[in-house]
Amino acid sequence: MERRDTERPDSRHRQLWTGEPPGANPFALPRGLVGRLAGWVLAWANRGAQAEIMDILDVPEGAHVLEVGHGPGVLIEMLAARPNVTVTGVDPSAEMVRMAQRRNAAAVRDGRVRIRLGGADSTCMDDESVDLVVSVNTVAMWPRLDDGVAEFHRVLRPGGRTVITWHRVPARFRLTAEEFAAIESAVRDRFGAVERTELPSSVVFSATR
Repeated sequence: MERRDTERPDSRHRQLWTGEPPGANPFALPRGLVGRLAGWVLAWANRGAQAEIMDILDVPEGAHVLEVGHGPGVLIEMLAARPNVTVTGVDPSAEMVRMAQRRNAAAVRDGRVRIRLGGADSTCMDDESVDLVVSVNTVAMWPRLDDGVAEFHRVLRPGGRTVITWHRVPARFRLTAEEFAAIESAVRDRFGAVERTELPSSVVFSATR
């Protein structure tokens, strides 16, 4: 069943594109003490999946990378360790922004990392300004799937690449076949082609502008 961008205009802002209310997932917009606890859980639980993604990103030296939905900033830390790579991170949660800034404090001071509030459909980046856009385990939490994919396409330079992932395991987080198909279709519609890969922890959708 196709569910992306099908809600009435007055309800789309109250639901995620999957039809779930944002409040149903404590990791969708972490806030306050619960948000900080969620950040610690994410830093621990997602590290393996993020390391797995790093192995396939093939980040070129000197690249400018945008991570959308960076959470506590673990992947930003991994990306910033690459030679001459600069990273911008955006996340809709102020708690996650602060946590990621603390984790990457030295790189922020050096100017190699910038971290700020933003979302999948509102990154505040210039047109054609980044070489790689990556989002790990956040796509099901976006309010509007097509708007997020369109934003990724907008900010990528020609030849730039986007990588969007979601949990393959554990089973309780896995999306339905129809929802995975909706992601694949949204990326193909915007980029013209999409590659779908299944890793041990993640389902990965990648495309080149």
